Amino acid sequence: MSDVGVMAPILDLARWAPSGDNTQPWRFEVQDATHLVVHGSDTRTHCVYDLDGHPSQLSLGALIETIAIAASGHGLRVSVSRRGGLPETLPTFDLRFTPDPDLQPSPLISAIPLRSVQRRPYSARALTPAEKQTLEASLGPGYELRWFEGLTAKWQMARLMFNNAGLRLTLREAFEVHRSIIHWGRRFSPDRVPDQALGADALTLKLMRWAMQDWARLQFLNKWLAGTWAPRLQMDLLPGLLCGAHFVLLRGSAPSQLDDYVDAGRVVQRLWLTATALGLQHQPELTPLIFARYVREGRPFSDSAPARALARQLADQTQRLIGSDLPRAVWIARIGQSPVASSRSVRLSRSELSLPRPVRTP
Repeated sequence: MSDVGVMAPILDLARWAPSGDNTQPWRFEVQDATHLVVHGSDTRTHCVYDLDGHPSQLSLGALIETIAIAASGHGLRVSVSRRGGLPETLPTFDLRFTPDPDLQPSPLISAIPLRSVQRRPYSARALTPAEKQTLEASLGPGYELRWFEGLTAKWQMARLMFNNAGLRLTLREAFEVHRSIIHWGRRFSPDRVPDQALGADALTLKLMRWAMQDWARLQFLNKWLAGTWAPRLQMDLLPGLLCGAHFVLLRGSAPSQLDDYVDAGRVVQRLWLTATALGLQHQPELTPLIFARYVREGRPFSDSAPARALARQLADQTQRLIGSDLPRAVWIARIGQSPVASSRSVRLSRSELSLPRPVRTP
């Protein structure tokens, strides 16, 4: 067994793990045929959405789960330990691979490269009891799903996402993030989000591209040309109504530390891959949880008083929907049947994501 023969196909699958805005906050370091080091990072210093690095930590959990699923196809069981003594901004994990003749290949392996975000409207067909049961069974102990189904519940979630988009599209701190991560004029992007995957029509994308060259342009568009209405209708309200359901993933207790979010990320990836295997599409709707936490903990995120007031309204709306379980919520998404997205984020190559192999001295 060699690291080239085994690690290469495992990492080729692992790199398809999801990450916020396709940031891919990890680098691989192959120590030997049985030992992989994952060097993580986060974007909390410059991304308003990466509060305390927790969304990036969810992504790292999704990566680790993807590695474990991919390794099962080679009869390898993966044990994971996080190195101590390092800052939370640079979490580092040792993954060790042990042959297990009794380990069966995961049925989710084939779904790994197929899993993607579909931001356009879905069929309004409700999920079947069997589909919901299969999704719930993927979670493992300590997690549960709360479903928002039917026209009334979907309308409530659609309004939440519509209002949430009103904050995202008028917040200076979010503007800086969006400007850096949208890859204009592209169907695919290895390290950003292609504009054609956003779910807006060609005219709206053209206006967005013009406005996002400069904050003053965007303010002009929003004030005088109702600039947020078209993208919010196309990317939030209509998709929020046209889907099978929305759901909230609840952890047994409120997450409080890095390892809690990494574990939740592993659950999210199993859930998402299971949805893909069922032929269902999935779109994360995480930002209301992030802004609600900013408000709940009195954390500053903007110098804009109107933005802070809008965030408080959004937090109240989120609280009404989720209730006392809000601190336990780690993920929100919509789900349903839809064609596969024709445009998507792809990934950096395995070599671009890999650090040089360590030099062994005699």
